[in-house]
Amino acid sequence: MEEEKRRDSCVKTKHRDSKEYKSLINRLNRIEGQVRGIRTMVEEERYCVDILTQVSAIQSALNAFNKELLSNHIKTCVVEDIRSGDEAVVDELCDTIRRLMK
Repeated sequence: MEEEKRRDSCVKTKHRDSKEYKSLINRLNRIEGQVRGIRTMVEEERYCVDILTQVSAIQSALNAFNKELLSNHIKTCVVEDIRSGDEAVVDELCDTIRRLMK
């Protein structure tokens, strides 16, 4: 129980305004639907190229989600942390971008 409390206290959170929240959730819902569609295609033994095309569409949708989330992160979290004097957020941002660009 003590370990669980320590872990929870280290988790960062971010309140999102309703517009940002709805936009991100809508994107995720569409991606979830696309993934279910691919599962159906596999179950229906659809042609490989057709499935690969849909996988590529999901990757593009995930990239668009990442771009929106990263942009919002920079405009809110990063700016707020820098204004409050926490420049370590810049290193965190650079690490995040490196991981995304693999």
